[in-house]
Amino acid sequence: MGYKTSFTNNFMAVSIGYLMNMTVPRSGEISRALVLKKYNDVPFDKGFGSIIAERIIDMIVLLGLIIVAFFVQYDVLKTFVLDKVPLQNLILLLTIGFVLFITFILLYVYSKMKFILKIKEKIAGLKEGILSIFHMKKKWSYLGHTIFIWFSYIYMFYIGLLVISETNMLPLSAVITSFIVGSVAIAFTNSGFGSYPFLMAKILLFYHISETAGSAFGWIIWTTQMLLLVFLGALSFLLLPILNRSK
Repeated sequence: MGYKTSFTNNFMAVSIGYLMNMTVPRSGEISRALVLKKYNDVPFDKGFGSIIAERIIDMIVLLGLIIVAFFVQYDVLKTFVLDKVPLQNLILLLTIGFVLFITFILLYVYSKMKFILKIKEKIAGLKEGILSIFHMKKKWSYLGHTIFIWFSYIYMFYIGLLVISETNMLPLSAVITSFIVGSVAIAFTNSGFGSYPFLMAKILLFYHISETAGSAFGWIIWTTQMLLLVFLGALSFLLLPILNRSK
C-alpha cells in the first residue's frame, strides 16, 4: 500500500498484540494497528485491514488442518465435539450466526443510516488492506512464511509432547488432532487461559492418556508460551517510545 514500516516496530507491535489478546480476545489486532498508526503513520483502517487479511489466511490454514484431521480422525473429533457441544446447541449457534450475517449484509447494502454509512467508509479502507495481499510484490514469500510459521507451531507442540513420558509416543494423527483443539481454544478465548489445559486433557483421553498427564502437558505448553509473550510484550511497551522518540 506504499507505507514504510520498520522491522523493529513491526516485531514490537506483534508482541504487544499477543500480550493484549491475553486480556480481551482479539484486542491484539486493534492494538497492533494502533501501534503502526502512531509510530509509522499507517492509517488505522488500512493497517487493520492488512492484519485481517493475515488472520483470514491463518483461518484458511487452520480450516485445512481441521479437514485433514476429520479425514484421519473422524470418529474422535465427532465424539469430542458432540460431547462438548450438543448437536441441538451447535445447530442453534449456526442458525443465529447465519441470521446475524444476513441481517448485517442487508443493512450494509440498503440502509441509509449515518451509522451504516460511516461503517461503509471505514470498510473501504479495510478492503484496501485486506486486498493488499493480492498486490504485494512478494506474495509468494508471504505465503511461504505463513506455511513455515504454522509448521513451527506444530513442531513446537510436538516437542512439548516429548516432555512427558505418557505423551511422547503419540502418532502423527493424534498430534494434529490435539494441536487443532488447542489452537481453537486459544483463538476463541483470551489466549486459552484455563480452557487450553482442560480441552487438551479431554482430547488426549481418546488416545488413552490419563487426564492428569494431559492436563499437565496442556499447562506446560500454555505456560511456556504465555511467559514468553508476557516478556516480549512488556519489553515492547517499554522500548517502543524509547526507540521512536520523534513520535
